[in-house]
Amino acid sequence: MAEQAAAQVSLDEPPLGENDAKRLDRIEKAVRELRAIVFQGRETGQPVVVQPADTEGQINRQSDKLNDIDQTLAKVTGELEVVRHDVDQSHHDLDDLRAKNEALKDEVDALTKTVQSLQPPPPPPAGAPAPSSDQGAAPTPPATSTLSPASQFAAARAALEQGDMANAEAGFQAYIAIAGDGPRGPEARYYLARTLIARKAWPEAATADIGAIRGWPHTSWAPAAVLDLSRSLVAMGKNQDACETLGELSRHYPGAPASVTREAKRLSADAKCE
Repeated sequence: MAEQAAAQVSLDEPPLGENDAKRLDRIEKAVRELRAIVFQGRETGQPVVVQPADTEGQINRQSDKLNDIDQTLAKVTGELEVVRHDVDQSHHDLDDLRAKNEALKDEVDALTKTVQSLQPPPPPPAGAPAPSSDQGAAPTPPATSTLSPASQFAAARAALEQGDMANAEAGFQAYIAIAGDGPRGPEARYYLARTLIARKAWPEAATADIGAIRGWPHTSWAPAAVLDLSRSLVAMGKNQDACETLGELSRHYPGAPASVTREAKRLSADAKCE
């Protein structure tokens, strides 16, 4: 029996490792704490509550983190809604601008077609009498001018102010031929139209005024140019086109001078505009 006991005791058992020893220490510590709690409960008669250390604190910290995440998500969601609204508004504004541009293009095209459909009367046959004073003859084209464009414009304007319509018309025609695509080209066409109206060359005057107001420029003379175009259209019996042009005058130039507004009302009555 002694030999058998010795054999049992001599069985090799692996020594505890470092991690096993630490784990055993923690278990023993937990057992001691439980025993102390149980004995304390017996002495006080209070119920025993066993709760792992710091569990409530960990739960509170996790709850705070979740709350922070919820607040961040709510803030980001609100910012996304604002951005989405701004993008939608931008798309709406862009659509409005496109519609206005299309409407403006249609208006200019309609006026251009109207003037293009107004052909001047054919030239009189050879030997025919000179035109009556109702529609004066166009001035003889001037010889090639040696003046600079600025000097040419100034000379034509001076002739217009002096009532020399023939030289004013020739001067503005010469200016448009050399600098009509420049910044003062529309203004030169406006003054040219005035000289053409003076000799009742209505189709040519309407064509000049169309070139002057293309794009509805914001200049001091633009409202008068629109009024002159309407006057030429009425003179040619194009009352409906004149009424539409007068409507554009009030829409594009609401601050037109009082003299232009009064004349527009009179012309609208003459054309029987609704």
